[in-house]
Amino acid sequence: MNGILPLWKPKGMTSHDCVMKIRKLFQIKKVGHTGTLDPEAEGVLPVCIGQATKIAPFLTDTKKTYLTEVKLGAATETEDNCGTVVETEQVINPPSQQEVENVLQLFRGSITQVPPMYSAIKVNGKKLYEYARANEYVERPKRETFIYQLNQLENNRHHDRFWLRVVCSKGTYIRTLCVDIGNCLGYPAHMSALYRTGTGAINKENTVTFGGIEQALKVNKADQLLLSISSCLTHMQRTYVDGPTGKRVLHGQKLAKPDNLPEKDPFLVMYENQVIAVYKTHPENKTIMKPVRVFNDD
Repeated sequence: MNGILPLWKPKGMTSHDCVMKIRKLFQIKKVGHTGTLDPEAEGVLPVCIGQATKIAPFLTDTKKTYLTEVKLGAATETEDNCGTVVETEQVINPPSQQEVENVLQLFRGSITQVPPMYSAIKVNGKKLYEYARANEYVERPKRETFIYQLNQLENNRHHDRFWLRVVCSKGTYIRTLCVDIGNCLGYPAHMSALYRTGTGAINKENTVTFGGIEQALKVNKADQLLLSISSCLTHMQRTYVDGPTGKRVLHGQKLAKPDNLPEKDPFLVMYENQVIAVYKTHPENKTIMKPVRVFNDD
């Protein structure tokens, strides 16, 4: 069984919990997720099964779409609603829709973020949340990220909170984005809710719940839930090969670059309608392409 299971991750489970449960349900060891979701968040979590585990890094490197709620008037140590409140301020004059829009303009495009202390980023070989739990301060490395779209959901405004739709690059901390937006509005803030509605080509409409998976397993139709590798890598360029060349690709051989080689590395190598490998231009010889991942039956 090979493919991508478009799971709708429920609240209360870690991404790792989901992988372990799918391993048990499908009775298969080669399972891995792409793009961690916090336990209290829910949404699209692509889970790679079988040969598809080889494409996990390429699925992770895609645009993500989120719906998130910004809560003004309270900051927490974790930057979400799970942490201890560390600062409060009464929201007497909540910002208008236009005031929020003026601030959102500052966060569209390339931005710099300081990751939250309660995150899995490593500093000197130790995860930030380990420092936080030990009450140890450590300087956090700044990171560049990109916000493609950032818009208010006008029908979900309340006195001290509002909803946003965010389309961003990988590595964006939505918690931190909410906090920074709140600060620019003049209030301590945190992320009070989060839903991931899209990862690359996979949207909420494509997903299946654990209940749906269990029903499909009962009638031996679980394989019909899986998306193909090709359909989930639409953001990658591709080149097509013939049968003899395809056999060389499946053996992991380096090949001369064809005239129609995609401009961007890495790229998919296709035989008919099937992805058989991921290749890239050889770094030392630009006339040759070399394999990054090969989808054989080993």
